Amino acid sequence: MQFAVRKKRAPSIIIVSLVDILTILLIFFVVSTTFKKDQPEVQINLPESKTATAKPAELEHSIVTVDENDAITLDGRAIDVSQLEDAVQNLPAGRKSSLALQADRKASFGTIVKVMDALKLAGVKNLPAFTRGEK
Repeated sequence: MQFAVRKKRAPSIIIVSLVDILTILLIFFVVSTTFKKDQPEVQINLPESKTATAKPAELEHSIVTVDENDAITLDGRAIDVSQLEDAVQNLPAGRKSSLALQADRKASFGTIVKVMDALKLAGVKNLPAFTRGEK
């Protein structure tokens, strides 16, 4: 009795479907990483204002944040008031001109005044502040 001998085929990987999957993953990661948060991750309660207006987020702001514990951050990096003037002076001119202040409602007024003084000494002429519209 003779048995039929089958030839063994070498295993092959279908590359076309893998390329499709990798392309879709690449597009997903590129799109998901290009979304940029306009504000740092510090959680603050903005004060309310009757004249608050929504501005387009086309400008890339440098943001000075004062939280409720009077901790100061510049673009998400913790910084001391004494170092704030030098750090702002080292910013590029475009970022320095679009600098904005974001202070918590419960932040002490003295700290906010110190921050504003340091920013004026650094040459910031126009300092908008983030507020929230009344409900």
